[in-house]
Amino acid sequence: MGPLKGLRILEFAGIGPGPFCGMVLADLGAEVLRIERRDGPAVPPEDFINRGRRSVALDLKSPAAIAAVLRLVEGADALIEGFRPGVMERLGLGPEPCLGRNPRLVYGRMTGWGQEGPLAQSAGHDMNYIALTGALWSIGRAGERPVPPLNLVGDYGGGGMLLALGVVAALLHAKTGGEGQVVDAAMVDGASLLMAPIYAMKARGRWRNERGTNMLDGAAPWYDTYECADGRWLAVGPIEPQFFALLCETLGLDARNFPDRMEPAAWPALKERLAGLFRSRTRDDWATLFAGTDACVAPVLDMEEAPAHPHNVARGTFALRDGVVQPAPAPRFSRTRAELGAPPPARGADTEAVLREAGLEAGEIAALREAGAIA
Repeated sequence: MGPLKGLRILEFAGIGPGPFCGMVLADLGAEVLRIERRDGPAVPPEDFINRGRRSVALDLKSPAAIAAVLRLVEGADALIEGFRPGVMERLGLGPEPCLGRNPRLVYGRMTGWGQEGPLAQSAGHDMNYIALTGALWSIGRAGERPVPPLNLVGDYGGGGMLLALGVVAALLHAKTGGEGQVVDAAMVDGASLLMAPIYAMKARGRWRNERGTNMLDGAAPWYDTYECADGRWLAVGPIEPQFFALLCETLGLDARNFPDRMEPAAWPALKERLAGLFRSRTRDDWATLFAGTDACVAPVLDMEEAPAHPHNVARGTFALRDGVVQPAPAPRFSRTRAELGAPPPARGADTEAVLREAGLEAGEIAALREAGAIA
């Protein structure tokens, strides 16, 4: 029932940011048709990043299947694909023929390096893309190697989420009297965009170009993680003076004794003192002590603990379906509530139904089946 209800989006099956974008759009109510290879790998039910779709399985090497896809394009609002530049063109499904069939189509493209540039045809993964933006360089401890932030910055934050925003923005433009267009979402661009606040601090002289020496990269004693008596961890982040004062009060310290807490030269001594205090009790003892305060202290939960945390339970931040824990749709809407989509469909489960809806006659579908163009 989400806010994108009524929109039909074609998603060409891929990995990483493309399916993530499709999941986000489906969670928000769009009807997402996943176009898969006829002989592609099966999608397991636990792969909930593919939830909320219907599946159409086609042999995209078959001219008849390509013709069927173009029929689907005629009734679509948007298309998303994540192949290397040129692949869709070679299939006969590039922007030109698709927009020729449907001038209001939003054609979303997801790549690592973008549709042009010296690296456009090169292979890569999340870590390669964020390496060229300054993001990977900036994450890690002083004197140590850069630390990959999972694949959240390139694939998902700077990739799939950026593509979803671009598609929705272009859809809004098309729906308010504009024409369809191509959305070129590149992970190197998106990761760079995510770094805008850090580059802004650097421009103002408030960020050193050295890993692990800045306020938000673990150097500051009041923005770091601390090990507790049981070997588990706390996230401590009272940046503002009033919040730092509450931290000190709870720990039995006087914040007035740290007038230079913002000076990097004072950080090592204060960090050592805080580390000694936090090692004196267990993580959950500290979490209970700080719960509900403005001291900005939280337990670092693992992936088994996080879904059971009372705050996450109260908000329904995670959902349980068929024994599988998965993040629930976000964000929340007051009128058009986003709902957890159906489990990932079997490959090709909806092929014939979708083709019928697109206007193909029974004889045409039978001919596709006989030619091996559909599963």
